[in-house]
Amino acid sequence: MSRDHVLTLSCPDRTGIVHRVSGLLFEHGCNIVDAQQFGDAETGRFFLRVHFDVPAAGAIDAVREAFAPLAAAHAMDWAMHDVRRRARLLVLVSRQGHCLNDLLFRTHSRQLRADIAAVASNHADYAQLAGSYGVPFHHFPVDAGSRVAQEQRILELVERERIDLVVLARYMQILSPRLCEALAGRAINIHHSFLPSFKGAQPYHQAHARGVKIIGATAHYVTPDLDEGPIIEQDVAHVDHAMTPAALIRIGSDIESRVLARAVRLHVEHRILLNGHRTVVFR
Repeated sequence: MSRDHVLTLSCPDRTGIVHRVSGLLFEHGCNIVDAQQFGDAETGRFFLRVHFDVPAAGAIDAVREAFAPLAAAHAMDWAMHDVRRRARLLVLVSRQGHCLNDLLFRTHSRQLRADIAAVASNHADYAQLAGSYGVPFHHFPVDAGSRVAQEQRILELVERERIDLVVLARYMQILSPRLCEALAGRAINIHHSFLPSFKGAQPYHQAHARGVKIIGATAHYVTPDLDEGPIIEQDVAHVDHAMTPAALIRIGSDIESRVLARAVRLHVEHRILLNGHRTVVFR
């Protein structure tokens, strides 16, 4: 049986960190499967991701206990994750379902190490789609007068279903600062353009009007600053003057689905570390 774990950490950069971490794992009989590191000269911080296995069931508890003093001595932000555990997702969606459909298929077919525990929407359009995959669907309608109560229902769902990651799959509602802060570091949004260009409504129509030659999509962590969260993943496609807004929407929808799926994969595989307003992404 696999006993693989992933250690992620960031801390002030100094010599000997990799030596101390790898030495501790060696002392506890662990085998390092893969390791990636990055030192940011601008911020003076060091980032490390180590994929390792432990020699016996229950040995990870001893590794964690031994690692804590080392982490404290180096002021590390760190975590150890069980690779076997599948992340639990809550997908929020409105009336454009291409990203939801893509995530449902990828999780159902085991292409993602995650399970969609629930889908919630301010519209009822995709109840049948979610039901076809056996995923509970929650209709949380919202207007200006019910926003606080609606967001509280989302938070209660997150708590009740033990959600690890909330995915905004074209969820066309602006989250309140309170909700953003409650989900800090565990909510990903797909933005329907290559940020920071063409924000707001009808981005592909804006792009068409400007005669752009590249369109794209951006996946980022959700923060109270609208569409300003740390960027995780982006992609683009080349377009030309002969394409209509409908053609741009079709191409853009494909990009959005791919970019969001890649961002979710990176998160659930513990490959993203926050570096201020930026991310360190270990491929």
